[in-house]
Amino acid sequence: MTPQRGFTLIEVLVALVIVAISLGAGVKAAGALANNAERLAQVSAAQWCAENQLTELRLTQQRLDIGESAFSCEQLGRSYVGKQRVSPTPNPNFRRVDADIADSQGVPVLSLSTIIGNF
Repeated sequence: MTPQRGFTLIEVLVALVIVAISLGAGVKAAGALANNAERLAQVSAAQWCAENQLTELRLTQQRLDIGESAFSCEQLGRSYVGKQRVSPTPNPNFRRVDADIADSQGVPVLSLSTIIGNF
């Protein structure tokens, strides 16, 4: 009688389990990469909104009154809601300006701060 060649059922099942675990890990990694790419796009667009708002304040060279105001912005087809806070600094010739950006549902995305001369 010649020896049988091939794999036993146990060996085939172990190989299938290893392949299934590997594929599951690959799918999970691909999902994480997709989520990270989406988050990066959202934060980048929110940063553009905040930078645009702060640059507009610098370019208008108007006297900044202490307080809060709201603004809105659209970048990459998404709508963002912003809150601008102007606060005093130890030097009365300068103001601190914070631009807080949230998505359309109000979830905070980004906060950007700068110091602007008070003209």
